[in-house]
Amino acid sequence: MQVDWRAICGPALATATALIAIAADRTLFTVPNPAPLFVCIVALAASLSGLASGMVSAAIAVTSSALFFLNHRATPGYDVSDLVRLLMLALTAAGTAVITGLLRQKMVDAVNWERTRHATAARLASALDQIDIGVVLLDKDTRAEFINRAFRDYFSLPDEKADARPPFIALMYHGRDTGAYELPEDELSDFIARRTELMRVGDSTPININLADGQVMRFSCTALPDGGRMLSYTPVTDLVRHTDDPANADYYLGLRGGGHRALTRHLRAAE
Repeated sequence: MQVDWRAICGPALATATALIAIAADRTLFTVPNPAPLFVCIVALAASLSGLASGMVSAAIAVTSSALFFLNHRATPGYDVSDLVRLLMLALTAAGTAVITGLLRQKMVDAVNWERTRHATAARLASALDQIDIGVVLLDKDTRAEFINRAFRDYFSLPDEKADARPPFIALMYHGRDTGAYELPEDELSDFIARRTELMRVGDSTPININLADGQVMRFSCTALPDGGRMLSYTPVTDLVRHTDDPANADYYLGLRGGGHRALTRHLRAAE
């Protein structure tokens, strides 16, 4: 049977403190009123285990103080000042237990909520890594907070660069430098500038992006409430390439650098 040391720590400490104070007061020297120390112990108990442990510690503190005050009179009983001090200790200890216990519960709830949220985000990220749609989440400064596996594969983006929260413009330049886009070099700068501007204004109009390997991506930008952006790259090669004219094979071959494999893929899609 496992013992919850957090739950018994406060009451045990309050009991030990009371016994030591009473014993020392009787046999060694006059001990000052330990009420402030009891209040600290109540706060510790409530912070470790919650309201119940704090209230038990408060009850032990009040009972021990009553016994402690009893020994400080030449005649048995209590006078008004003793009763007032006991009442003040009871109110202070109980109030400390309630306030500290509620604060602890609020903190525990916040931590549990954050853990649940983190677990949900992790499951969502894992799910997005399983789909064939490239997904990029940008913050309000257009830096990438999340880049799923499909986007990394489509644009040959290394994990270390993807995990470094690159800005959107850096992702565009990476695509240019790796020859990902099916565009002449003299058109790439205008293409990147136009894409960046449309992303910044949150234009949600879908556009098709032809990649150098023959794939076609339907790009869409969604403005998020916090000022960020969600970018999606949906593969629509089978829906678009079948409308291409096979007579343009030489043109596509020139854009792709003469790769025979890419030409074969394009002609098959066109057919």
